[in-house]
Amino acid sequence: MNIDFSKNTDGLIPAIIQDSETKTVLMLGYMNAEAYQKTVDTQKVTFYSRTKKRLWTKGEESGNFLNLVDIKNDCDNDTLLLKVDPTGPVCHTGNDTCFNEKNEALDFLSELEKIIQNKKNNPSQESYTSSLFAKGINKIAQKVGEEATELIIEAKDNDDEKFKNEAADLLFHYLVLLSAKEVELEQVIEVLKNRQK
Repeated sequence: MNIDFSKNTDGLIPAIIQDSETKTVLMLGYMNAEAYQKTVDTQKVTFYSRTKKRLWTKGEESGNFLNLVDIKNDCDNDTLLLKVDPTGPVCHTGNDTCFNEKNEALDFLSELEKIIQNKKNNPSQESYTSSLFAKGINKIAQKVGEEATELIIEAKDNDDEKFKNEAADLLFHYLVLLSAKEVELEQVIEVLKNRQK
Protein backbone atom coordinates (compact mmCIF):
# COMPACT_ATOMS: atom_id res chain seq x y z
CA MET A 1 0.00 0.00 0.00
CA ASN A 2 1.37 3.38 -1.03
CA ILE A 3 0.70 5.96 1.70
CA ASP A 4 1.96 9.54 1.48
CA PHE A 5 2.79 10.67 5.02
CA SER A 6 4.71 13.69 3.66
CA LYS A 7 1.72 15.76 2.50
CA ASN A 8 1.39 17.32 5.96
CA THR A 9 4.45 18.82 7.63
CA ASP A 10 3.74 16.90 10.85
CA GLY A 11 3.77 13.57 8.99
CA LEU A 12 0.21 12.77 10.09
CA ILE A 13 -2.70 11.60 7.96
CA PRO A 14 -6.37 11.16 8.92
CA ALA A 15 -7.54 7.65 9.78
CA ILE A 16 -11.31 7.10 9.55
CA ILE A 17 -12.50 4.22 11.73
CA GLN A 18 -15.56 2.25 10.58
CA ASP A 19 -17.32 -0.73 12.17
CA SER A 20 -16.77 -3.62 9.75
CA GLU A 21 -20.24 -5.09 10.38
CA THR A 22 -22.59 -2.14 10.81
CA LYS A 23 -20.60 0.26 8.57
CA THR A 24 -21.07 2.97 11.22
CA VAL A 25 -18.28 5.56 11.27
CA LEU A 26 -16.88 5.32 14.79
CA MET A 27 -14.19 7.97 15.05
CA LEU A 28 -11.39 9.88 13.37
CA GLY A 29 -7.78 9.70 14.50
CA TYR A 30 -4.38 10.49 13.05
CA MET A 31 -1.54 8.19 12.11
CA ASN A 32 2.08 8.65 11.25
CA ALA A 33 4.13 5.94 9.55
CA GLU A 34 5.07 4.36 12.88
CA ALA A 35 1.44 4.21 14.09
CA TYR A 36 0.39 2.67 10.78
CA GLN A 37 3.09 0.00 10.99
CA LYS A 38 2.23 -0.85 14.60
CA THR A 39 -1.44 -1.18 13.60
CA VAL A 40 -0.53 -3.60 10.81
CA ASP A 41 1.87 -5.57 13.03
CA THR A 42 -0.42 -5.89 16.08
CA GLN A 43 -3.80 -5.85 14.28
CA LYS A 44 -4.94 -3.33 16.94
CA VAL A 45 -5.49 0.25 15.79
CA THR A 46 -2.78 2.61 16.99
CA PHE A 47 -2.83 6.38 16.47
CA TYR A 48 -0.39 9.17 16.99
CA SER A 49 -1.86 11.25 19.82
CA ARG A 50 -1.43 14.96 19.08
CA THR A 51 -2.05 15.83 22.74
CA LYS A 52 0.15 13.13 24.30
CA LYS A 53 2.78 13.48 21.56
CA ARG A 54 3.25 9.73 21.34
CA LEU A 55 1.80 6.55 19.85
CA TRP A 56 -1.51 5.60 21.44
CA THR A 57 -3.20 2.23 20.96
CA LYS A 58 -6.96 2.68 21.27
CA GLY A 59 -8.00 0.63 24.30
CA GLU A 60 -4.61 0.56 26.01
CA GLU A 61 -6.25 1.94 29.16
CA SER A 62 -9.95 1.05 28.75
CA GLY A 63 -9.54 -2.36 27.14
CA ASN A 64 -11.87 -1.23 24.34
CA PHE A 65 -9.54 -2.14 21.48
CA LEU A 66 -10.23 -1.66 17.79
CA ASN A 67 -9.31 -4.98 16.16
CA LEU A 68 -8.25 -4.40 12.57
CA VAL A 69 -10.33 -6.13 9.89
CA ASP A 70 -9.29 -4.22 6.77
CA ILE A 71 -7.39 -1.10 5.80
CA LYS A 72 -7.56 0.95 2.61
CA ASN A 73 -6.09 4.25 1.45
CA ASP A 74 -7.93 6.87 -0.58
CA CYS A 75 -7.23 7.95 -4.17
CA ASP A 76 -4.70 10.61 -3.04
CA ASN A 77 -2.89 8.17 -0.71
CA ASP A 78 -3.19 10.62 2.19
CA THR A 79 -6.21 9.29 4.14
CA LEU A 80 -6.90 5.83 5.55
CA LEU A 81 -10.14 3.93 6.06
CA LEU A 82 -9.83 1.24 8.72
CA LYS A 83 -12.62 -1.30 9.13
CA VAL A 84 -12.56 -2.67 12.65
CA ASP A 85 -14.20 -5.02 15.12
CA PRO A 86 -14.53 -2.92 18.30
CA THR A 87 -14.39 -4.73 21.65
CA GLY A 88 -16.44 -2.07 23.45
CA PRO A 89 -17.58 1.56 23.28
CA VAL A 90 -15.34 3.69 21.09
CA CYS A 91 -16.01 7.19 22.40
CA HIS A 92 -14.66 8.39 25.76
CA THR A 93 -18.27 9.32 26.60
CA GLY A 94 -19.21 5.64 26.53
CA ASN A 95 -21.05 5.87 23.19
CA ASP A 96 -20.45 3.37 20.40
CA THR A 97 -19.39 6.20 18.09
CA CYS A 98 -17.85 9.63 18.56
CA PHE A 99 -20.37 10.99 16.06
CA ASN A 100 -23.40 9.93 18.10
CA GLU A 101 -24.83 8.50 14.90
CA LYS A 102 -26.73 5.25 14.69
CA ASN A 103 -28.51 3.63 11.82
CA GLU A 104 -30.98 1.79 14.00
CA ALA A 105 -32.65 -0.04 11.11
CA LEU A 106 -29.37 -1.47 9.79
CA ASP A 107 -28.14 -2.20 13.31
CA PHE A 108 -31.35 -4.11 14.02
CA LEU A 109 -31.08 -6.16 10.82
CA SER A 110 -27.49 -7.02 11.71
CA GLU A 111 -28.58 -8.13 15.19
CA LEU A 112 -31.49 -10.13 13.76
CA GLU A 113 -29.09 -11.91 11.41
CA LYS A 114 -26.96 -12.90 14.40
CA ILE A 115 -30.01 -14.17 16.31
CA ILE A 116 -31.12 -16.25 13.33
CA GLN A 117 -27.62 -17.68 12.93
CA ASN A 118 -27.56 -18.54 16.63
CA LYS A 119 -30.91 -20.39 16.32
CA LYS A 120 -29.38 -22.32 13.45
CA ASN A 121 -26.14 -23.19 15.29
CA ASN A 122 -27.79 -23.81 18.67
CA PRO A 123 -31.20 -25.30 17.90
CA SER A 124 -33.97 -25.24 20.46
CA GLN A 125 -37.22 -27.21 20.34
CA GLU A 126 -39.11 -24.14 21.54
CA SER A 127 -37.77 -21.95 18.73
CA TYR A 128 -39.82 -21.42 15.57
CA THR A 129 -36.65 -20.38 13.74
CA SER A 130 -34.81 -23.54 14.77
CA SER A 131 -37.79 -25.61 13.59
CA LEU A 132 -37.51 -24.03 10.13
CA PHE A 133 -33.84 -25.01 9.88
CA ALA A 134 -34.71 -28.53 11.05
CA LYS A 135 -37.24 -28.89 8.22
CA GLY A 136 -34.59 -28.06 5.62
CA ILE A 137 -34.04 -25.72 2.70
CA ASN A 138 -37.13 -26.77 0.74
CA LYS A 139 -39.47 -25.85 3.61
CA ILE A 140 -37.67 -22.56 4.18
CA ALA A 141 -37.86 -21.65 0.49
CA GLN A 142 -41.54 -22.63 0.43
CA LYS A 143 -42.18 -20.39 3.44
CA VAL A 144 -40.53 -17.43 1.66
CA GLY A 145 -42.82 -18.06 -1.31
CA GLU A 146 -45.90 -18.18 0.93
CA GLU A 147 -44.93 -14.94 2.67
CA ALA A 148 -44.26 -13.23 -0.68
CA THR A 149 -47.73 -14.26 -1.90
CA GLU A 150 -49.36 -12.95 1.28
CA LEU A 151 -47.51 -9.66 0.86
CA ILE A 152 -48.74 -9.32 -2.72
CA ILE A 153 -52.33 -9.90 -1.58
CA GLU A 154 -52.03 -7.28 1.16
CA ALA A 155 -50.44 -4.82 -1.29
CA LYS A 156 -53.73 -4.74 -3.20
CA ASP A 157 -55.72 -3.76 -0.10
CA ASN A 158 -55.68 -0.51 1.85
CA ASP A 159 -54.69 -1.88 5.26
CA ASP A 160 -51.18 -0.49 5.85
CA GLU A 161 -50.75 -2.36 9.16
CA LYS A 162 -51.45 -5.75 7.57
CA PHE A 163 -49.13 -4.85 4.69
CA LYS A 164 -46.29 -3.91 7.07
CA ASN A 165 -46.80 -7.13 9.05
CA GLU A 166 -46.65 -9.27 5.91
CA ALA A 167 -43.55 -7.32 4.76
CA ALA A 168 -41.91 -8.05 8.12
CA ASP A 169 -42.80 -11.76 7.81
CA LEU A 170 -41.27 -11.89 4.33
CA LEU A 171 -38.11 -10.09 5.43
CA PHE A 172 -37.67 -12.41 8.41
CA HIS A 173 -38.09 -15.59 6.36
CA TYR A 174 -35.81 -14.16 3.66
CA LEU A 175 -33.07 -13.71 6.28
CA VAL A 176 -33.64 -17.31 7.43
CA LEU A 177 -33.25 -18.46 3.81
CA LEU A 178 -30.02 -16.48 3.43
CA SER A 179 -28.67 -18.08 6.61
CA ALA A 180 -29.64 -21.54 5.38
CA LYS A 181 -27.71 -20.85 2.17
CA GLU A 182 -24.69 -19.49 4.16
CA VAL A 183 -25.12 -16.07 2.54
CA GLU A 184 -25.00 -12.81 4.50
CA LEU A 185 -27.28 -9.88 3.77
CA GLU A 186 -24.17 -7.74 3.28
CA GLN A 187 -23.14 -9.98 0.37
CA VAL A 188 -26.50 -9.41 -1.31
CA ILE A 189 -26.14 -5.68 -0.75
CA GLU A 190 -22.71 -5.83 -2.44
CA VAL A 191 -24.37 -7.38 -5.51
CA LEU A 192 -26.83 -4.48 -5.60
CA LYS A 193 -24.01 -1.97 -5.20
CA ASN A 194 -22.07 -3.53 -8.07
CA ARG A 195 -25.14 -3.24 -10.29
CA GLN A 196 -25.13 0.51 -9.66
CA LYS A 197 -21.59 0.90 -11.02
